[in-house]
Amino acid sequence: MKKILLFFASLFIGIGLLVWVFRFIDWEEIKLALLIFSGWQGIIILLLTGLILFIGMWKWKVILKSQGYNLSNQKLIGPYFAYFSISYLFPVVFFGGEIFRVYILKEKFSIPWKKGITSVIIDRILEATLFLITIFAGLAFFLLKTGFPPKNLGIILAVVLIFFSAGIGFFYFESFKRKSIIRFFINFFNHKRFLNQEPLDVEKEIFNFFRLKKRATWNGFGLTLLKVVITWLRCWVLLLFLGKSVGVLPALSILGFYYFALMIPIPAALGSHEIVQVFTFGTLGLGAGVAPAFTMIQRGAELILALIGIITFFKLGVGLLRTVLFSKIENLMGNRNNHI
Repeated sequence: MKKILLFFASLFIGIGLLVWVFRFIDWEEIKLALLIFSGWQGIIILLLTGLILFIGMWKWKVILKSQGYNLSNQKLIGPYFAYFSISYLFPVVFFGGEIFRVYILKEKFSIPWKKGITSVIIDRILEATLFLITIFAGLAFFLLKTGFPPKNLGIILAVVLIFFSAGIGFFYFESFKRKSIIRFFINFFNHKRFLNQEPLDVEKEIFNFFRLKKRATWNGFGLTLLKVVITWLRCWVLLLFLGKSVGVLPALSILGFYYFALMIPIPAALGSHEIVQVFTFGTLGLGAGVAPAFTMIQRGAELILALIGIITFFKLGVGLLRTVLFSKIENLMGNRNNHI
């Protein structure tokens, strides 16, 4: 019940932010956005968005292969699309998409819980690392180009970036020294009674993946970087479609603010993405009124794929439910026959 209330609360906040953004909307740009999305340009944006998801799935496959489970693209593409839809549409359900992936790996492919948990944590660490680097790179160009942002926005940016950077930095610092982060927090909060072996085993698997001499580590970082580059390309191409001939560095700033908006737990980054891009576009001289058209096209492509993911989610869910029910019935029948 609490999660449902959180979902609707975050959705209403997003809608409120979107209504506030309406005063910046250039309706001619919105008309252009609709024409673009319904034409061949929209197909290109949709294909690039699909490629971004495919690369994300491929990265997950590489991580699983490093753990000894070589699953095909065909087996992983459905669960990954379903994971994307859960994370994109229901971000207030913390780790909801990750939990779904772990569950699918266990029930559908008989991959142990620890291995599944390890794979999704590694995946998120890789993405958080490259996303933060992208945000800092985009922000650096933005500040060099325009100067410091307004005080309130600057404080929000600083707090969020410091928080996430400290977390990622602490992880790498401890992992390279092979020092347990779990033990550190257990000792810090003096809750040794909660310490058991399973979380430590997962942590050990994660540390083993992040070794500089390990090929899978560099493959993981390489695919994450490729995902960022394709997303960057999508931003630049979309700007061209909207009649904005800009270099790759302004597109990098826009990409960085897009990743920043995704950190805010609002469904489909509704409203939050518009606000940061209205500010970014306006400050970079691209026209604040163009920003809602930009976000509309990008979100439209993502929502189409999220809808496919939701359909896949229900399809996988029904299939798993059927398997579990048949298994229960077979067990009951077997027990009855034994009694007879």
